[in-house]
Amino acid sequence: MDKQQVNVEEISKLLDLATEKVPGLIRSLLQSFYAEEVASSMGKAVGSLYKQLIEAGLPQDVAAKMASDYMVSLREVSKVMGLDESHER
Repeated sequence: MDKQQVNVEEISKLLDLATEKVPGLIRSLLQSFYAEEVASSMGKAVGSLYKQLIEAGLPQDVAAKMASDYMVSLREVSKVMGLDESHER
């Protein structure tokens, strides 16, 4: 077989494997967001973001909204991945 020739069967097997494995990998990565250490780090990151926004001159309400939106975005990702038990699939 020529090196440039595509082996459709091998590509099909790789895609099947990716379809099987990738969603679980993504779920595992997102679940790590809920580990105690990660939650603590995220809390510090959001607090730091808020503080930096205030120091940059943004009004408190705008900085709080931006920090809140960041956390909501993370929650939305968890819903999409099926990690949020309150979200119905």
